Amino acid sequence: MIWILLVILALVALLIVLHYNRLVKFRERYRNAFAQIDVQLKRRYDLIPNLVETAKGYMKHERETLEAVTQARNQARQAEGKAAAAPGDPQAMKGLLVAEQALTGAMGKFFALSEDYPDLKASQNMQQLQEELSSTENRIAFARQGYNDAVMRYNTLRGSVPTNLVANAFNFGRAELFEIELPEERETPEVSF
Repeated sequence: MIWILLVILALVALLIVLHYNRLVKFRERYRNAFAQIDVQLKRRYDLIPNLVETAKGYMKHERETLEAVTQARNQARQAEGKAAAAPGDPQAMKGLLVAEQALTGAMGKFFALSEDYPDLKASQNMQQLQEELSSTENRIAFARQGYNDAVMRYNTLRGSVPTNLVANAFNFGRAELFEIELPEERETPEVSF
């Protein structure tokens, strides 16, 4: 009878270890996926000051906009540092999302104003920086998709029975997705012929 009890306890312990290790594996996958976003965000944050400096010579009367872009970039960089320290943490991710939305808005305004400066648009340096920024944005979107997929797998595993018992016992918290929601992306475009 004692042997049966020991075998049952050993099996329960083995199951706990297996589920714990799966949770660790999936948590590390989403952390690694966020590290890929982190690399691309840092690349973008490094490109923005060059873009602003290039535009300064042409957009002398748009100092407010240039300062807004710089300030939004600095806030996003700070929020990104907090999120990189704790990828998946709901507060850190929400801070990053808010900062990224502000940066996207400031950059949109910057590019809209730059349309009024034909010499700036024709500048070889500006065109190259815009191309690099566009390429980086695509990489960020791709990395964000990979991160969100990894978070979804982790959260699904974390919520599944019996893994959820192990997750709760060992404080494996729910991870937060990285979804930047812009109101204009949700609106239906108006089409007229």
